[in-house]
Amino acid sequence: MRGSSHLAIGLITGVAVGGLVAGIPFSPAGIALAGFSSLAADLDHPNSRLSKRLGFTQQYVRWAFVLAGLGLAAYTHYMLPLGPDRRMGFTAALAFGLLGAALQGGSARKLALVFTGAGAVLAGLYFEYLWLSMLGIFICVAPFTTHRSWTHTIWATLLWTYIGYLANQSLGWHGVAHYAGAGYASHLLADTLTKSGVRWFLPLSDYSFKLPLISTGSAAGNVLEVGICVGYGLLVLGLVIGRMQF
Repeated sequence: MRGSSHLAIGLITGVAVGGLVAGIPFSPAGIALAGFSSLAADLDHPNSRLSKRLGFTQQYVRWAFVLAGLGLAAYTHYMLPLGPDRRMGFTAALAFGLLGAALQGGSARKLALVFTGAGAVLAGLYFEYLWLSMLGIFICVAPFTTHRSWTHTIWATLLWTYIGYLANQSLGWHGVAHYAGAGYASHLLADTLTKSGVRWFLPLSDYSFKLPLISTGSAAGNVLEVGICVGYGLLVLGLVIGRMQF
């Protein structure tokens, strides 16, 4: 399913959580969190909507390698005497430069996500927020996994919900786990409607659960995705209005 459809379903799910779950405050921030969480499972795909947003540093990563190569070359030229160390320095400088030049598209984005995740890990350690460090680790690891593998499992959903629970404990914002967990689960449920399905219990079972209604990327599939989003939105809206009346 397309990222835009996942986002729409995640946001609608956030409305459902805030409007239908007893004791959970209706919160625009919570709805936004559910939308964010609905995209998190696709961090294993370098071209996913969230990967592109979190990997905004990819061009900086490329140039960082190039500049590191230039800096090392300058240091080698001016500071190291002729000999093996000088040759090694220029070789390393060339390697850094070539690596930076070679980083394109998905590879650059993966490395950028590692930097983004590492930043979250360090911030979590500094502020003593375990949930933030765990979120950073998730962002670091997910891009290097096969698409629709471990990020598309019940275990990843539970982990994401637990991260939300820890955030709730740290920030005192009731409902974080509900919004985060429901948003993440909405992604897996939506992908279950595609022909590829979802291996919910990987690695315990390689069975792909699916109700193959949608062929992602096809014209018919796109129309069906829109229909599902509209139908789901109307259903949630009707339930929320009905609950408010009683």
